[in-house]
Amino acid sequence: MVTHFKDLKAWQKSMDLAVEIYIVAKQLPREELFGLSGQMRRTIVSVPSNIAEGNQRSSTKDYIRFLHIAKGSLAELETQIMLCERLGYIEEQKPHELINKCVEIQRMVSGLVNSLLLRLQKETQREKTDS
Repeated sequence: MVTHFKDLKAWQKSMDLAVEIYIVAKQLPREELFGLSGQMRRTIVSVPSNIAEGNQRSSTKDYIRFLHIAKGSLAELETQIMLCERLGYIEEQKPHELINKCVEIQRMVSGLVNSLLLRLQKETQREKTDS
């Protein structure tokens, strides 16, 4: 059982993706510094941050809520990457590579949510039995 967020593959991969997004954002046109570039940075930072924060919450329900926020941020990031592609800001293959990484992390987070839902179900059953 994973007890610390740093041990979670989803957190590790989202940190790696954050580094890649920062590199891409740095290459965007200067006029996007406070627009798309800044938004992409804020969005990707929220992914590992929400995974970490959820992991440290005292309830499974809270943990699940933060993981859903992380998944939402990944969808937001996909949209921003697609916009960069449409605007011609990033090279041809890069958007697909980044989107594939977003999808992979979304799947990992979904798997984590599913395992936590099972845990929550067991906790609820235990509480009913103890009452």
